[in-house]
Amino acid sequence: MPPARPAAGVAFEVLAAELLQAQGLRIVERNVRFRGGEIDLIARDAHEWVFVEVRSRSGRGFGGAAGSVGWHKRQRLRLAAQLYLLGRFGQRDWPPCRFDVVAFEAGTPRWIRAAFTTD
Repeated sequence: MPPARPAAGVAFEVLAAELLQAQGLRIVERNVRFRGGEIDLIARDAHEWVFVEVRSRSGRGFGGAAGSVGWHKRQRLRLAAQLYLLGRFGQRDWPPCRFDVVAFEAGTPRWIRAAFTTD
């Protein structure tokens, strides 16, 4: 069994989901885990599927929360999203997708739509 997630991380994910819902997104799933990674939130924004990474930092040092989503993390998110889409839609055409980040710095959220691409 995986270790329990820190309560602060869960709280930020709840706040991120509330922020996205207030902007009209519909949360489809939370904490979807695959062997190579995890997707914090999966949402729908009209016809587009949105894979959301939630990050928090106490301050902006070392690039802050948004800057902590580096190349390796983006690669794991892309792989997890592909596995999710394969499981949900199979090999047929996948719907439009994007990767968003909700970054909390000192408790203040910043929603970054289309934070990175699938390339």
